[in-house]
Amino acid sequence: MKIVASAALTLVCAWSSPALAQPRPAGFPDVVGALASTPGCLGVETAQTPGGKRVIFAWFESKKALVEWYHGDVHQKAMKNVFPHLTFDRQPLGDLADDSGPILAIVSVKFADAPRPDATAAPISSIGIELYGPLPGGVAVGGRFAPEALKVRGLREIPVGQPADSRR
Repeated sequence: MKIVASAALTLVCAWSSPALAQPRPAGFPDVVGALASTPGCLGVETAQTPGGKRVIFAWFESKKALVEWYHGDVHQKAMKNVFPHLTFDRQPLGDLADDSGPILAIVSVKFADAPRPDATAAPISSIGIELYGPLPGGVAVGGRFAPEALKVRGLREIPVGQPADSRR
């Protein structure tokens, strides 16, 4: 699955998350907060890799929920803030069936080491937006990464401390 979503989502999430400890620039909306309260968004997590990429994991219940987020005011403002001279006129997820099920959007950004003097947005060296759907199976011992609202067919959930002979 591919989406031409915005790098603004990445940048704003990276700037707005306390876990990533970088202040949000003036004029940027609280994208992580907005995502978390968006209908159809099942959960949001942020992280940073040892290589310096800032990562946002956002689970959506459906293609419809993700596309509505993309077209929403907060996301559109963020895109315009980061890329004031670009026009985003492509319909996202046009190749994906409407009934495709839940979608995990993983957004990663790596900031450039030094800002350009003429830059109107944060200096970035890479942005990636990748989409995934849950596969049946897996195991979760004592909890899981995905939000509880995301139902995964065949997922075995085992509480910590359960006797070994009952884990079959």
